[in-house]
Amino acid sequence: MYPKSISNLIEAFKYFPGIGEKTAERMAFHVLGMDKIQTDFLAESINNVKAKIKRCQICNNFTENDCCSICEDKLRNGDYLCIVEDPKTVISIEKLGIFHGYYHVLNGLITSTNGINPEDIRLDKLIKRIENSNFKEIIIAVKPCLEGEMTALYISNILSGMNITVSRLASGIPMGADMEYIDPMTLEKAFDNRKKISYNETTNS
Repeated sequence: MYPKSISNLIEAFKYFPGIGEKTAERMAFHVLGMDKIQTDFLAESINNVKAKIKRCQICNNFTENDCCSICEDKLRNGDYLCIVEDPKTVISIEKLGIFHGYYHVLNGLITSTNGINPEDIRLDKLIKRIENSNFKEIIIAVKPCLEGEMTALYISNILSGMNITVSRLASGIPMGADMEYIDPMTLEKAFDNRKKISYNETTNS
């Protein structure tokens, strides 16, 4: 029905999550209506994302440099480390402006049914970072689902022998919800009311 170049563009848009045939067609025809400056910018932006974006050597967040801007910010509170599932969650929390510590991004969650084990999400890198730092509290901010609970429990068990508090975001976040879709007020309350899931008695002394 369409010239090959349009058909290819429609198929390309269908790679995006939630984009079906009709929406992909509308997007393709919208591109046809854009001027060359806009389409060149669109194409360049897509190519740059693939060519320039890499993972931060320290926290595993997205960056164009060896280290992300958060890890390079010496003014942040070094007492707190927030563990998240993906870089999108970092952005969601940063937009709130309520957390001023550092982050560590996992490569997903432990999922035994799909064969995703602790080594697959690079927990060894996280543990080594904690051992070589002076964090006082580890905040686990992964989505509340079976995989999230399993990952949080695994991390807290590993850290149980260290002189460090491990906390989990408070309830109020729906089970199975993606962190990026949680409204700001709910996420802020979850941070404020986070609950300890592991605590070394020596921190009371």
